[in-house]
Amino acid sequence: MYRSVAATTTRGGPPTDSGDPVVTLDQVPRWGDSEHRYSYENEDLAFPNSYFPDPLMSSSEAESSGNGTVSRFPVDHEINLKIYLWRGQPWNLEVDAVVNSTNENLDEAHSTPGLHAAAGPGLAEECATLGGCRTGMAKVTNAYDLPARRVIHTVGPKYAVKYHTAAENALSHCYRSCLELLIESGLQSIAMGCIYTEAKNYPREPAAHVAIRTVRRFLEKQKDRINAVVFCTTSSPDTEIYKRLLPLYFPRDKHEEEVAISKLPADVGDENGETIIDERKIRIKPLPNVKNTVPRSPQVSFDLPVSDVGLARRSSSYLDSYLDPAFMSLIKDPDQRRQEQWEKTAQAQSGWNCAKMLGYGDLGGPPLSAAEEYSLHSRYLAKANSLNLSEIAEMKILYRGGVDSEGRPVMVVVGAHFLLRCLDLERFVLYVVKEFEPLIQKPYSIVYLHSAASLQMQPDLGWMRRLQQILGRKHQRNLHAIYVLHPTFGLKAAVFGLQLLVDNVVWKKVVYVDRLLQLFRYVPREQLTIPDFVFQHDLEVNGGKGIIVDPRTKYVYQRP
Repeated sequence: MYRSVAATTTRGGPPTDSGDPVVTLDQVPRWGDSEHRYSYENEDLAFPNSYFPDPLMSSSEAESSGNGTVSRFPVDHEINLKIYLWRGQPWNLEVDAVVNSTNENLDEAHSTPGLHAAAGPGLAEECATLGGCRTGMAKVTNAYDLPARRVIHTVGPKYAVKYHTAAENALSHCYRSCLELLIESGLQSIAMGCIYTEAKNYPREPAAHVAIRTVRRFLEKQKDRINAVVFCTTSSPDTEIYKRLLPLYFPRDKHEEEVAISKLPADVGDENGETIIDERKIRIKPLPNVKNTVPRSPQVSFDLPVSDVGLARRSSSYLDSYLDPAFMSLIKDPDQRRQEQWEKTAQAQSGWNCAKMLGYGDLGGPPLSAAEEYSLHSRYLAKANSLNLSEIAEMKILYRGGVDSEGRPVMVVVGAHFLLRCLDLERFVLYVVKEFEPLIQKPYSIVYLHSAASLQMQPDLGWMRRLQQILGRKHQRNLHAIYVLHPTFGLKAAVFGLQLLVDNVVWKKVVYVDRLLQLFRYVPREQLTIPDFVFQHDLEVNGGKGIIVDPRTKYVYQRP
């Protein structure tokens, strides 16, 4: 994993390729064993004890946050023994995994400074094959020349005060994703630098609060599966902040626990460490001292959007000019709205019984919103990345081609392979989501080889509709065309059904291609890997008219 050098060093093992000594965990002081006690009574003025305030929390709430008597983070010696604080670069540590804070493209230029240089060129080459990474998510690669076994890459959020809560939750998800990926990879120790960058304007102290509390909450649930979490700092300000905040979330005795009660922020998140916004739970009821001009239900209320939080804080007299009693009386209770939505869903499903009778599958249910599609896609992608789907890949149902005539990447689908070999549709969907993820980020094309395939065993239109929802709207927007080779009448009828019943936008992009030579006008021959039976089928269907197939190279030529 790293180059062994016969030289002694004052700390750590043999130096890495970058020349720095390798540091093992037994050389890093454990937080639970540390004798250091931070004195809050004599704080350095450069690091005041007031935490970074939540802009959505009033000053009165902040002042009263320490009046409780029950500690939200009680002493847990078992968890404390898994926490380390170390000043230095994380990639010099001999741990199972190190965290790399990077951007959505996993670029070397935007990664943790010095990590790629220490790991060697292989790291950047592997990152280029991952298809990027979303904000708040994480992906894992080999560590190459580092003393660690793996590198976990995560993308931190950009920060703005008006989006404070969204940034906090995205940052919390970064740390939680790294820890989840650590467990999924069968690893037990991790070194984590500060997952924020000055370029993204995330303030140091609030970032440290999020990091420490998220790790604490995660270890409360998974402490039996993780042996060590090392917080790595590379600057004096970060080191001092972590020394001051760690006792709040990882108190080592009852005294630190009691001090933490008054020093902790009012909002320390939910059971996962994510920020809770009480305003999201606000329901506005009929205003007092206002005459009702229209009869209304005694329990009128509605969920207040986050964008209207500021409005909720105004006085009732100010609200009078905005909220008309007649308008308030028309607003339904949330439970009633949900019940009506369920009833509409049931009616929509029952209305498609004729589609089921015709063998088209379940086309019922209302369309998903953009947020619902994003959540659905994210869940499937996370599950797909955690599973070994090599048996689906070996079936060659779906694989990457080259590029089309306009330079767009191409995905090839072989219909005959699907009919003969694919049995587990759920695992196949996971594989589709994983393979399509790097493609749907920009314009792309699909080549569907229907040669020698039959419609009798193909998934119904309901399954196709569900797959389209899982892939999401970005897939629909960036799809350029679907080139269908050797279409049959039954296939054209199925596509017509998709256009009519599922999506008139995506399935209008189907281009029927009867001959291989016609397909090569859209996608050059050298860009495609085509099974032998497709060439044979083309000869049988078209009678070999106008083409010559080289039996050695399988190239198709125009007959002179």
